[in-house]
Amino acid sequence: MHRYDERSERLADQVLAYLRARLELDPVPLDHGADPDELNRLAPSLICEEGNDAQVVLEQFAEILAPRVISVDSPRFLSFIPAAPTKASLLFDAIVSASSLNGTSWLEAAGVIHAENQVLRFLADLAGLGPGSGGCFVSGGSAGNLNALVVARDVARHRGRLPSTRRPRILASAQTHASIANAGRILDVVVERVPSRGDRLRGADVAAFMEHDDDPASVFAVVATAGTTNAGLVEDLDGVGRVAGELGLWFHVDAAYGGAALLAPSVRDRFAGIDRADSFIVDPHKWLFAPFDCAALLYREPALARAVHTQDASYLDSIHETGAWNPADYAYHLTRRARGLALWFSLCVHGVAEYRAAVESALELAQVAARKIERHPRLELVLEPELSVVMFRRRGWAQRDYDEWSEQLLASQIAFVLPSRWHDEPVLRFAFLHPLTDEAIVDEVLATL
Repeated sequence: MHRYDERSERLADQVLAYLRARLELDPVPLDHGADPDELNRLAPSLICEEGNDAQVVLEQFAEILAPRVISVDSPRFLSFIPAAPTKASLLFDAIVSASSLNGTSWLEAAGVIHAENQVLRFLADLAGLGPGSGGCFVSGGSAGNLNALVVARDVARHRGRLPSTRRPRILASAQTHASIANAGRILDVVVERVPSRGDRLRGADVAAFMEHDDDPASVFAVVATAGTTNAGLVEDLDGVGRVAGELGLWFHVDAAYGGAALLAPSVRDRFAGIDRADSFIVDPHKWLFAPFDCAALLYREPALARAVHTQDASYLDSIHETGAWNPADYAYHLTRRARGLALWFSLCVHGVAEYRAAVESALELAQVAARKIERHPRLELVLEPELSVVMFRRRGWAQRDYDEWSEQLLASQIAFVLPSRWHDEPVLRFAFLHPLTDEAIVDEVLATL
């Protein structure tokens, strides 16, 4: 099983041939899902005592399983938040897997961590967090938010802020990502939704809430979002961050989707105040064109995170004795994949200018789509796009109409556009991210409405 023999040689040829064929797809087809009965019939389990010829297993994946997955990296995938990993990042991700790299500690993986830290430094500098900031890569935005809020809670306890008579609280907005509420459940803290005058959290909203709250000492953190998932809104980072600082609250910025737009001069001013963050996340597997799963978690003062997350055991003494940078100290993980390396390779190969242009292209397409929707006789723009999400409605349609249209659109392989809801009404939304999504695809979709 572990020797590179003739069987392994044949397997390598087969797998590499598939990889090459997948990378050569231009464009990547949208494909579709499947129901359980269909897959049970077409792809019976090949797990057995004697094993199978590798070609048989690979054919089941290539011919049956893979086409029944909606391709997130298709330029026609316009729902949720898509992904568009560069070919360079995908190829280097294969190297990372083949190399069995464990990015736990400097002792084990100095070269890996050195490269990852260069990317983290680049991202921290984009956000203006300062030269002393740092962190690690985790699996996704949900993990990043949870880890940061664990630190926020424990720092507040250490500083004697939280009372023992009431559950601790985090302040957030109605548009905050669902992972914040989930983190609250895991941490057994309350996520308090702060009323706001608009659709985004503002510093004045936080100040007014705290002024009239009957137990402000139980609040230990406030979360602002830089690019809400549903509408792509950037909240008042400067105002919220300023108020959080004045009140002694931990300020966490969830920029999982929108953080990539820090690269774009056209919208950079919308992120004013992100440099006030005590912690910050961005998902390169979204708009920074890295493979899944890759999220950057950064702290203004990483020593605070290290005091919370470092795991102590006799068998770990050796990794702590050097005083070097250990990614395991900055999140709840220990063993971890070197998930930042593919982004490092792609950034080094393509350069920041090419990344900046790719982000700007999505922003520009969002504006083009918004203008087309405004001119469409049956459509209505819900919000002026701030980043690359465009939300709109079809006049006269109910939820069932949206659902049926979406199903037909996917069946025809024109695009994957799911309905969403805004202020409890059904709407449609485009999430632009892929550099190969163009005006022609937008026209195809709008023509069906």
